[in-house]
Amino acid sequence: MPFTALNSRMVQATVAPGQRMYSQRGAMLAYRGEVHFTPNIQGGQGGVGSMIGRRIAGEATPLMTVEAPAGGTATVMFGHGGHHVHVVDLTGETLYVEADRLLAFDGSLQQGTMFMGSQGGVMGMVRGQVTGQGLFTTTLKGLGSAAVMAHGGVIELPITPQRPVHVDPQAYVAHRGEVRNKLSTALGWRDMVGRGSGEAFQLELSGQGTVYVQASEEKL
Repeated sequence: MPFTALNSRMVQATVAPGQRMYSQRGAMLAYRGEVHFTPNIQGGQGGVGSMIGRRIAGEATPLMTVEAPAGGTATVMFGHGGHHVHVVDLTGETLYVEADRLLAFDGSLQQGTMFMGSQGGVMGMVRGQVTGQGLFTTTLKGLGSAAVMAHGGVIELPITPQRPVHVDPQAYVAHRGEVRNKLSTALGWRDMVGRGSGEAFQLELSGQGTVYVQASEEKL
């Protein structure tokens, strides 16, 4: 069920009988038709294992299940906190996205978590350089669409073997494809002490795919 952009901060999706989607709780803005909203306690499509992984990772962003009853079709509008919304259409590949940036997604997508190195998503890589704790990020795989949130809009940057992309971790939103990630320091350790993440860290993405970058370094 592809999302339709209503403006830069709102999207809508049509939910038919037998279809299911997930969204952050509180992200529903309005709807037409009959819809059932159910708090999701099983971690979305990924089941209990996904839920446990998200909680271990500190990525327990509450979800709700959105369904239309038999014989009815509904249109649901989503947005959250006035953030810009960007739609990513997947054709079988995997999307890696910070849990708190995920607004809504098709129930047909397989949801999971992936260990990436430190404490709670790509932003956790920065903290992990000091704490050494573990890092997970949310994955969505299959055929379907996902709506992600960002500050100031999103640009899509292609990643190729010949041209890796370096991103400020605070500007990172998501990436897709066969991509390797590596966090490096732009400054020496002594220079970094006492600073925020900022440009002291760079996230290097290499391989073949796309990275989604927001226009602001502010957190959601």
